[in-house]
Amino acid sequence: MIDYKNYKVWQKSHNLVSQIKSASISIPTNIAEGCGRETQKELVRFLYISSGSAHELDYLFLISSELNLIPQDKANPILVEIDQIKRMLASLITKIKSTI
Repeated sequence: MIDYKNYKVWQKSHNLVSQIKSASISIPTNIAEGCGRETQKELVRFLYISSGSAHELDYLFLISSELNLIPQDKANPILVEIDQIKRMLASLITKIKSTI
């Protein structure tokens, strides 16, 4: 019997999935944490962190598609959704910063 965990391709894809999970969870978590802070300035800081996680997630899906770990037809709709999230975060940051 062959242990799939010994294959480098499995190790790389497993690590990538873990990073994808972490980045995707970080986006709403930081929004929620920022909303629980006392000032709008603190909220904006956490929104920037969420934005950074969205950019990280975007790259992780891009690279996983290029490495054929995720089929292109599955990655593309997710990349579109991530792009929408990034734009929404940027818009929210701009809106809140204009009131500070």
